[in-house]
Amino acid sequence: MDFKYVSKEIDDTLTIAENIESEKFPNMVICLDGELGSGKTVFVKGFAKALGIEDNITSPTFNIIKEYENGELALYHMDVYRLDEVEEDIGIRDYYTKGGITIIEWSELIKKDLPDERLEIIFKIVDENTRVLVFKPYGRIYEELCESIL
Repeated sequence: MDFKYVSKEIDDTLTIAENIESEKFPNMVICLDGELGSGKTVFVKGFAKALGIEDNITSPTFNIIKEYENGELALYHMDVYRLDEVEEDIGIRDYYTKGGITIIEWSELIKKDLPDERLEIIFKIVDENTRVLVFKPYGRIYEELCESIL
């Protein structure tokens, strides 16, 4: 079952990220998809802030993976937009079991490398400020998470 959330401004996206963070658990995987400027990195910023990470969060487009180890749990922030240019295995799957939280922007590009249990969030632009976030939980723990916060 899919869940929907309407974000009417950036603060709404930050708030929903903080709410999801409050339900965090080790090895959590969150997949973010949507066009450029739809709010994926804003979501990560809200999640990271709620984790207690004070670093400036930016999209790791050229690095592919940024690791933040200074929060309640480690945060592994990935942007796989340019991954089709990378030929070798860079160990993305290894992050799913490191005990932290993995958030992947542009995850639809690596569907074959995603874990069976995960939370997918699709960001749809409605207008300049409004976004519809569609939550697709895969696995009981993610279904319970969506039921508790949405």
